[in-house]
This record gives sequence, C-alpha cells and structure tokens, in this order.
Amino acid sequence: MSKPGLEVNSERELAVDVDSLAFSYVVNKPIINIKKWRLAKSEHVFMYGPSGCGKSSLLNLLSGILAPQQGNVSILGQDLSRLKNSERDRFRAKHIGVVFQAFNLVPYLSVLDNIKLAMHFADDKQTLSKMESRSKVLSLLEALQLAPQCLDELAGELSVGQQQRVAIARALINQPELLIVDEPTSALDASAKDAFMKVLIDTATRSQAALIFVSHDMSLAQHFERVESMADINKVNDAEDSRGQVL
Repeated sequence: MSKPGLEVNSERELAVDVDSLAFSYVVNKPIINIKKWRLAKSEHVFMYGPSGCGKSSLLNLLSGILAPQQGNVSILGQDLSRLKNSERDRFRAKHIGVVFQAFNLVPYLSVLDNIKLAMHFADDKQTLSKMESRSKVLSLLEALQLAPQCLDELAGELSVGQQQRVAIARALINQPELLIVDEPTSALDASAKDAFMKVLIDTATRSQAALIFVSHDMSLAQHFERVESMADINKVNDAEDSRGQVL
C-alpha cells in the first residue's frame, strides 16, 4: 500500500530530514531506530501503525518536544539538537502546527484565548488587533463547523469533539510550514471528519506546508499520495547489536 516519497535533490527542498535517529525511554529498550527518513516541503504523508510502534514518540522528536539521544532531526533546515529548550519551543511555535491526541487546551481560557496563545507565541514582533484576531479565528472555526458562539466559551466546557476541532484550529491558525497531526479525527462524526480533512488538506496545499498525518483510520489514507507504515520506517528490532546495546 505504501507509495514512494518525492525525490529530494536539494537540502533546501526538505521539510524533514531524519538521519540515524535513536531514542529510548528505558536503557536497552529502544522505541525509535530510523536510519533515514525524509519529507519534502509541500509533501503530505499518511503514516499508520499499531499502538506502541513509536508513532507518537517520533512526532514528539520531529516537533522538538523530545530531543534525540542519537542521530539528527532537521526541520526546515534547522537541526533541532542545536537549539536550547526555549529555542525549540519558539521554533515550533513559528514553524510547526501540532495536533496531538491530548488536546492540551487551557480549560479555564476561552476558545478565542486558547487559539490566540498560538498566535502570540509565534509572532514576537507584532500583535494583531482584537478585531483582526477574532475575525481570523472565526473564519477558521466556521470552516471546521464550529458555531461562532463557541468562541467565548471556556475550552473545558466544550464537548470532546468541539475541543478537538479547537485544537485543530489552533494548529492551523499560523499557517505553519510543517503540520504534524496525530489521530485527529477519533472524536469526530462523519460530517465533521469530512470537514476537517477538507480544511486540513486545503490549508496545507494553499500554504505549501508539509504534512505528517498519523492515524489508525485507514479510510483517511485515500487523501494522501504517500502512505507509509511505521514498521517500514522504524527498524526498532534492529536497534540492538549482538551484545544488546543500542546502536
């Protein structure tokens, strides 16, 4: 089912460049062992695999939440291992839109304020006016089939499906160059799922953003030209040598 990725002729064309990447939470029990994996700018990939195969750990490494123990992760030409924690956070806010399974919304803030946080962290030179911010967020919420009145509701009072769409809006609001999306449609009904996929693909295509989309829902693979199994990417079973040491 897997389809080959784009041929990448120049480092400038890369959104993601992973080289000899290794990571483990417990000594001698590697969870990530990737020799080489690349994603071109504007390329979209659907990634699938069973629970425990390292998908979320890989996404955490690609977004700079985790730091590689061995090897390199380069995002948009930036080696994340060379950045301090605060610098990685700033880089992620400016260049990467992330939707994880845990929505990470601030429950006591309104929907608008949750989304404006992403805008604030990504833009340290200028701040949109309240009217401009509200209009920008409303437009995106409408596309995701969220009622305008949700804007002023507390995030913690929304349904699970509504919270998920707010998390999606927050990831898209800054038109990032790389979108990382982990199981985003698990709480959405069929209509909302279709609306989300349309907004996501349209937004990524319009902004020429690279997209890494991880899901167990194989029906969503039809939206992608490149489809890959984590088993083909992550050679974790090859990560130990004959002495049981992580390579």
